[in-house]
Amino acid sequence: MELVYLGIVIFLFMLAVFDLLVGVSNDAVNFLNSAVGARVATFRTILIVASVGVFAGATMSNGMMDIARHGIFQPTYFTFYELMCIFLAVMVTDVVLLDVFNTLGMPTSTTVSMVFELLGGTFILALLKILADSTGMLSFGTLLNTEKALSVILGIFLSVAIAFIAGVVVQYISRLVFTFNYVKHLKWTIGIFGGIAATSLAYFILIKGLEMAPFMTPESLSWLDQNTAWLVGGCFVLFTVLMQVLHWCGVNVFKVIVLLGTFALALAFAGNDLVNFIGVPLAGYSSYLDYTANAGGADVHSFMMSSLESSAKTPFIFLFLAGLIMVYALATSKKAHNVIKTSVDLARQEEGEEMFGSSPMARLIVRHFRAAAEWVQRYTPKPVAAWIDSRFNKDEMIIQNGAAFDLVRAAVNLVLAGLLIIFGTNMKLPLSTTYVTFIVAMGTSLADRAWSRESAVYRITGVLSVIGGWFLTAFVAFTVCALITLLMFYGGVVVMVLLIAVAVFLLVRSNIAYGKKVKEEKGDALFARILASKDKSQTWALLKQHVAEGQVRQLEASMTEYDGIIDGIIGRNLRLLRRTLKQINRHKEDIRKLRQKEMVGLRRIDTTVAIERNTWFHLSTNAVQQVMYCLRRMADPCKEHVDNNFTPLSDADCANLGRVRSQVDAYMRQAQAIIRDRDFTAVEHFLADVEAYKGELSRLRKELLDQMQDEGTNLRTSLVLLNLLQESQELLSSLRHLIRGFYKFVH
Repeated sequence: MELVYLGIVIFLFMLAVFDLLVGVSNDAVNFLNSAVGARVATFRTILIVASVGVFAGATMSNGMMDIARHGIFQPTYFTFYELMCIFLAVMVTDVVLLDVFNTLGMPTSTTVSMVFELLGGTFILALLKILADSTGMLSFGTLLNTEKALSVILGIFLSVAIAFIAGVVVQYISRLVFTFNYVKHLKWTIGIFGGIAATSLAYFILIKGLEMAPFMTPESLSWLDQNTAWLVGGCFVLFTVLMQVLHWCGVNVFKVIVLLGTFALALAFAGNDLVNFIGVPLAGYSSYLDYTANAGGADVHSFMMSSLESSAKTPFIFLFLAGLIMVYALATSKKAHNVIKTSVDLARQEEGEEMFGSSPMARLIVRHFRAAAEWVQRYTPKPVAAWIDSRFNKDEMIIQNGAAFDLVRAAVNLVLAGLLIIFGTNMKLPLSTTYVTFIVAMGTSLADRAWSRESAVYRITGVLSVIGGWFLTAFVAFTVCALITLLMFYGGVVVMVLLIAVAVFLLVRSNIAYGKKVKEEKGDALFARILASKDKSQTWALLKQHVAEGQVRQLEASMTEYDGIIDGIIGRNLRLLRRTLKQINRHKEDIRKLRQKEMVGLRRIDTTVAIERNTWFHLSTNAVQQVMYCLRRMADPCKEHVDNNFTPLSDADCANLGRVRSQVDAYMRQAQAIIRDRDFTAVEHFLADVEAYKGELSRLRKELLDQMQDEGTNLRTSLVLLNLLQESQELLSSLRHLIRGFYKFVH
């Protein structure tokens, strides 16, 4: 039996490796988004700085490991078997849950997932114990460490409000001091700002980091505690002088602060959050060692785990290996880059692709905050309002090529997030670094007036989606882990092994699906070049290429959907029609995002060219949209017809419809070739052919209308066929408008 549980412990460590890889992908956004968003250095340099911080933090991490040992449950009241069920359920749930969020590109909290998984697994077993207890001595207060669990949960969720308010206030003051043209206002302020920032980060790195280090002796910790004030004061004087001297020597102090902050937050992430990844497997390992050494033949169902009440003494080799795995994941994970993109895009200063749509809650929030802002503006003295507006003059903005925001905001993001995490650590709360860093970034972007009237509703929807994802994480983690724990408790080792296999299968499938998704999204690289380009003529050339490639892709999708509709109604294939309707819905969102990107591109080209081409751009884009609407109007009646098992089309109707499909497909392929190659020599001939075939479709419609006068004709079938012919004709009209609009746009 011991060998079986040794195998389970090994599986726990294997899942811990997966968890480290997945978790770093998720939490990389915590310490990379500010440096990446402000383009302080090359991505490789930023990764190197962060990797050093991650490795240092991992090797010094030990203090927070007790959360997994006795922070949520009281181990004295649980048997070895019960705790192994909880630990294994936590790891299985955690790996799959985090991988789903990473695949969606949504940052979530590893702290929240671990805490609520432990809570869910413990809750269900505590409930079983209470129900089976005949003495009435057991209760949730006895079995769960309720006070600690409640403080952890409150600390996590209160950090959202605190981080947002602090981000707004500190960034607003910083912008008033430095303005967007911060280079003009650095003569003396940069030394003080740099001194405060560097001192805060040094306190974070050295004092708080060393407190968690396993090699620190009680005497060393006592000396640090007694001399903290002197150390902080000395650091402030030293760093203020140093930063001022660096500024006089021509060094960009903001870049130094951002890179130092990246290192500090990476260290904090590894130091505080490593428990989320390996704390549970290490607790399981300690439980196994205690059982094999002290059980004395006792059954796994009766041996109590009071040994976990003691503090963790994590072997250095585990911390060292975890650090190596985290660095490897940080350097190689494509999902980490995807999660960073979500956070950076929501904090972006200028317009760009909006990843999220509009939601009723976001619209309500924007409406009320606009009303409040207008009230404040109405009662603010005009000289004061004018002075504040002059400090927020975006025409003087200094942003690195292709950056999402400037160095002032990046520095505030990192320093403020670091200080808030220090505060949480002093309060002995495992604050979510994801919550703090993300919400600080949202607060600073709001204070920087990055959320315009046109983008605010999309940004707020994005923030609500991410925060909603965190709450969803908590609910799903609690519920799923409770269910899995229950299955393992009653199913034994067989169910444990089976669920491990399911988790591995889901991970492999998820990574395959994510690889396909990445291939589909590679076209965004061209839009990134448009945003990065400063040469308006080059931007114009790139924009024409982007529009052409986008419209070719849209026509390809339209052709696939058109064929799916026709094949579905001819073959009475309900599954195909349902799948086609889903594709059309996704197509609609793709068109919206594409149009939004290209409108941003139009704003970056020469004004004269933009005014001249705007009409034709919108004509061609509207035509693409109309094609999609035609497809939607075809698909709905066909799906309803097949779903209700109405009379199928006759063989003659199917044959006619097949010929129509072949001809419409041929015209869409020709349109694709014209747009892709930008060869307009045969455009007039193409337009004439399409117009002639529209006449043929009119003739077929008239014949069908004549047949419908016959009482023997099935009206439902005829109406579906009539709709297909009419919408095919409208589709061809839109195709003609598309080619005409695109021709005028690029010439």
